[in-house]
Amino acid sequence: MKQYLEKLMNRENLTLEEMKQATAASFSDHITDSQLASFLTALRAKGETPEEIAGLASVLRSQSTQTTDMPMRVMDNCGTGGDGSQSFNISTTAAFVLAGAGVPVAKHGNRSISSNTGSADVLEHLGISLSFMKEHVEEMLTEASIAFLFAPNVHPGMKRFMGVRKDLGIPTIFNLIGPLTNPVHLDTQFLGVYRRDMLSLLAQTLHQLGRKRALVINGADYMDEGSLAGDNHIAMLDNGNVHSFTLHPNDVNLPVHDNDAIKGGDAKDNARILMDVLSGKQGAYRDTILFNAGLGLFANGTASSVHDGVRIAAESIDSGAAMEKLQKLTEYSKKIAKEAI
Repeated sequence: MKQYLEKLMNRENLTLEEMKQATAASFSDHITDSQLASFLTALRAKGETPEEIAGLASVLRSQSTQTTDMPMRVMDNCGTGGDGSQSFNISTTAAFVLAGAGVPVAKHGNRSISSNTGSADVLEHLGISLSFMKEHVEEMLTEASIAFLFAPNVHPGMKRFMGVRKDLGIPTIFNLIGPLTNPVHLDTQFLGVYRRDMLSLLAQTLHQLGRKRALVINGADYMDEGSLAGDNHIAMLDNGNVHSFTLHPNDVNLPVHDNDAIKGGDAKDNARILMDVLSGKQGAYRDTILFNAGLGLFANGTASSVHDGVRIAAESIDSGAAMEKLQKLTEYSKKIAKEAI
């Protein structure tokens, strides 16, 4: 670890392989918490590169108990969190809409960290298991086009870093890494980030991780989701090339809604909002999901444009297909719970 610390202290970037080696070494008992804290702090002070972020993410993914490569094109729409918006569970709700449109979604998520309610909290309230094993994930992706991966279950090795991060009390590379460590191989991704200055860098990181196509978004008011409050800043990865653009809700024939209109609450409140949206209830919550699912469908390549994606998302909801995906995941959770008794 010492050689990598010296490079970082000299403001030299680590190569992809060096970052992989440093991350792998971090799991060793020979590396102390103070060394690990110094490493994370030095990375933050220098500024992380796509190679460094990709190196860390690839090792964490390889350490997962559920690393798998599915025979179909799979995507995730998990965001980094950290925007402080206290919105409802946008990406979780949108995941069912994407699946209802025929896109296999391996939804990676956790309990609440920076918001009132995390994806795991609301799904648990809806009766969905947080204990899916690798074979369950593979079966659900094949049969229902959606599966949920609870981060602490699939990344037990992350405990090594949690105490250090807590003691540091400052943002580190780990505040960006969550959506990049999905153990299911992803061909495409829709990633929300709370830092607008990281858009292009994270798009390049996704390329390093093998994504063929992706959108990285920072919404109006710096949300880590697509926002209907104004301009959304987006970096698009397509066949190794990254280009940036902005998108306003009016560009895709959606109304403007202030971010206060999509506030969430506790798990019970957010579960109700999710059910209302999938049941077809009109309003700001639905419009926000149409926007985010539309962006996801465009990122995946299912839609030829975001406008086309919004149309497909509406069909997924109004046909009942999105709700059917939720019901299948709930029923499957009950099934595996009975088998475990």
